[in-house]
Amino acid sequence: MNKVIHRESERGKAEYGWLHTRYSFSFAQYFDPGKMGFGLLRVLNDDTIEPGTGFPTHPHDNMEIISIVLDGALEHKDSMGSVSVIHKDEVQVMSAGTGITHSEYNHSKTESISLLQLWIFPKERDIKPGYDQRPFPETERVNKLVTVVSGDKEKDALYIHQNAEINLGLLKKGKQVSRRPTFPGNGFYLFVVNGELNAAGEKLNERDAIGIWDEEEITVTAITNTKFVLIEVPME
Repeated sequence: MNKVIHRESERGKAEYGWLHTRYSFSFAQYFDPGKMGFGLLRVLNDDTIEPGTGFPTHPHDNMEIISIVLDGALEHKDSMGSVSVIHKDEVQVMSAGTGITHSEYNHSKTESISLLQLWIFPKERDIKPGYDQRPFPETERVNKLVTVVSGDKEKDALYIHQNAEINLGLLKKGKQVSRRPTFPGNGFYLFVVNGELNAAGEKLNERDAIGIWDEEEITVTAITNTKFVLIEVPME
C-alpha cells in the first residue's frame, strides 16, 4: 500500500469576500508542486459562497466537473441551455468536452452555500458537452456507500467519461464499510466532510483527506458519526 495524508490545516486557502475557499490541490493563485492532484483527480475545492453572489460566466473544456452541494442551493446556467438549481444532497455533473461556458451563483439572497467541486480528467478529449444532476438523499447513505458518479454506465449513478467513481458515505459511530475498486488498478482518495474516522491505519478529522493506491481494498471505520466522500480514480 502507498498512501498520502492531506490534513485540513495544510490546504491552500483564499478569501475573496464573497467566496471562502480551501484547495486540496494547486488551483488559481495557490501553487504547491507536491499537490497537483491525485491520479486523474485534478481539483477538489471546498467552497462557501455568500448570499446573492457567485461565479460569473466562464469557460471550461476537456474536464469532467462534479459539484456536490453540502448546504444551500446552487443556481446554474450554461451555454447548452441548461438552467437549474442544485439543492443540498444533490450532485451535478458537467462534461465540458469541446467547450462550454457557465455561471454558478448562490440561489439564496440570505443564506450562504457550501459545496465541493471536483475536476477529473476525461478518458477522451473533445467529446460533446453534457449536463446532468440528481438528488442522493442523506437517508439512503446511512452506514453504507452510495455511488453517485461513475464511469460504469451499468451503475445507477450519474455518468462521467472516465473510469472513475464518486461515493458518498454516512457512517454512525463504530460502523464500518469496505470497498474494492470498480476499475482495477485505481486508487482511492477519501475526504472527510465532518466527523472522525479511521482509514488505512490513520485517524482523519473533519476536512482531512487520505489518498491510497496499490491496495485492493479500503476499509473505513467511523469514530464518531461521520460524512465522507470516497473518490476512485485511475492513477495515470
